[in-house]
Amino acid sequence: MEKIDLSNGLEMPSPGFGVFQSKPGQEAYQAVLWALEAGYRHVDTAQIYANEADVGKAIRDSSIPRESLFLTTKIWNANQGFEAACDSFEKSLSQAAVDYFDLLLIHWPQTHTRADTWKALEKLYEQGKCRSIGVSNYTSKHLQEMEGYASIKPMVNQVEFSPFLYQKELLDTCRSQGIVLEAYSPLAQAQKLSHPLLAELGSKFEASPAQIMIRWSMQKGAVPLPKSVKQGRIQENFDVFRFSLSADDMNLLDKLDEGFRTCWDPSSTE
Repeated sequence: MEKIDLSNGLEMPSPGFGVFQSKPGQEAYQAVLWALEAGYRHVDTAQIYANEADVGKAIRDSSIPRESLFLTTKIWNANQGFEAACDSFEKSLSQAAVDYFDLLLIHWPQTHTRADTWKALEKLYEQGKCRSIGVSNYTSKHLQEMEGYASIKPMVNQVEFSPFLYQKELLDTCRSQGIVLEAYSPLAQAQKLSHPLLAELGSKFEASPAQIMIRWSMQKGAVPLPKSVKQGRIQENFDVFRFSLSADDMNLLDKLDEGFRTCWDPSSTE
């Protein structure tokens, strides 16, 4: 496990474990337990996933001290605005049955409410209810706009990022501003795992295509958030510390970029 320093000094374990599309109830609960057993110490959930309670229960049942774990949730679109964001965050704390979240994100850049929502996150951060704050699906334009209203800079920007969607300009922007980029869908939702280059590099390192993609994200300085509900895959996706990609390997993977998205493109949001 690696640890990435956020701008406020908080350490974020990498990679993290995502629970997007993990069904609320036993599936999400069991997946998180398996992830913690595999070595993950960072779990990423969100209000819209409806599995905050299952994540919290798995954390408690794991017997791993809460202070050894890094837990993220996100304010959903319908809960944006100052008061709504604050109120919904209290519900997230209650759902997960935790005293704090390590990271709180704005899930999507909503046109009319994102500035007020950010003010809510700043308040919650200053109150100690979340140990760091950031955004998700923000483009360079959205980050630049924040300079006009943010008293505290976002510490994280979570976006879709993989060799097939290599957002180099956004990565460079984040790096220049001291913002850590988190990579969701780092495996392109398994839609590109059969690419010949991934097989070639996998053979070279005795690694799976998924492990090659996760390793690429990590060596870019991003924090990947692979997800699975299968125990074997969960373990495999964490086993990425026994090899390193060379500069030549990385350059080859960079060239896979084709702007391939599995989710909505946030650049259309004004």
